[in-house]
Amino acid sequence: QEEKIFAGKVLRLHVCTMEGAEWLEEVPEDTTVEKLKERCLKHCVPGSLEDPKTVTHHKLIHATSEKVLTDTKTVLEENIQDRDVLLLIKKRAPPPLPKMADVSAEEKRKQEQKAPDKDAILKATANLPSRSVDRTVAHHNMRDFQTELRKILLSLIEVAQKLLALNPEAVELFKRANAMLDEDEEDRVDEIALRQLTEMGFPESRAVKALRLNHMSVTQAMEWLIEHADDPAVDAPLPGQTPSEATDEAGASSAEATAGPSAEAGGEEAKDELTELFKKIRRKRKFHPDPRAVIALMEMGFDEKEVVDALKVNNNHQNAACEWLLGDRKPSPEDLYKGIDTNSPLFQAILENPVVQLGLTNPKTLLAFEDMLENPMNSTQWMNDPETGPVMLQISRIFQTLNRT
Repeated sequence: QEEKIFAGKVLRLHVCTMEGAEWLEEVPEDTTVEKLKERCLKHCVPGSLEDPKTVTHHKLIHATSEKVLTDTKTVLEENIQDRDVLLLIKKRAPPPLPKMADVSAEEKRKQEQKAPDKDAILKATANLPSRSVDRTVAHHNMRDFQTELRKILLSLIEVAQKLLALNPEAVELFKRANAMLDEDEEDRVDEIALRQLTEMGFPESRAVKALRLNHMSVTQAMEWLIEHADDPAVDAPLPGQTPSEATDEAGASSAEATAGPSAEAGGEEAKDELTELFKKIRRKRKFHPDPRAVIALMEMGFDEKEVVDALKVNNNHQNAACEWLLGDRKPSPEDLYKGIDTNSPLFQAILENPVVQLGLTNPKTLLAFEDMLENPMNSTQWMNDPETGPVMLQISRIFQTLNRT
């Protein structure tokens, strides 16, 4: 009687094979998947368990979720319910390694498909008539859209701030926008990936650092943690991301939060609060250098500050940042905050566009400009946004049109 009272729940599971065999298997919920697999193999392939590899060469799949069940877990841990359908499948054998002759033939084929070099191109085009266009001059006259876009955004931000300051609901609008930024912090870590690493026994802070260094890849982060297990600097903060930054932001947030109620006292206070909100939003959109690129460039002997400057100038592109550090270092980080000439035909054409004019009255457009200014990699996100996308599309079209003239 006691065994019946304290025994685990018995589940009736439908098991199928690829050959068409089907039967009902009754197992307690505390049965491991490996034991269940052995019972299934005894049922459908008598005598198969004489070879110990037979069990490992098969796998059980939950038909509804298409999940491969883990041998060491129990039926209860795999969340299998009564009358669920399981599929018993033999694992595929790994493909055989290629023979040396095949590898050589593949390499030879790749060499034959390589693009022609400069000498081959010149030889093939030697008899073609020359054009009267000076390609060097044309190349230098072609302005870089990304460089010009940054200047355009700087100037448009000033215009947008002035327009939005005239809106009586501007403070409330930007408080909501600021809350949106709080919900979408760039430094947020994938919780599922973090839990997987901590369950393996890695400290949480170290796992967070590994995930950020490896773009939230659990496999690469685990390899990094194992490789740096004995590194004395493994728990040091990432370059360009010091703990003091978070403390400063938290202090600034509390200071600005306490200043909030005074905004209702009058127009001057509201204007001051709006200015503080602008500063807060810009501070949240502060440039974050790629930690891997920082470490790689610092290992070449460059100072951390100049490495961060190089990555900021070159939009976190490591190779371009390295060339900037080895070259004349133009443009300088200070040049990044110079706007476009407000009297230029390009800027005037942008301001006269009705879509741009309407977009500048939307707080989300200002947020998009701030974000693209400090994080150019997010431009695609704002181009696809239904509110900010049309504005960015018009700016791009106007630039391309005037650039051809």
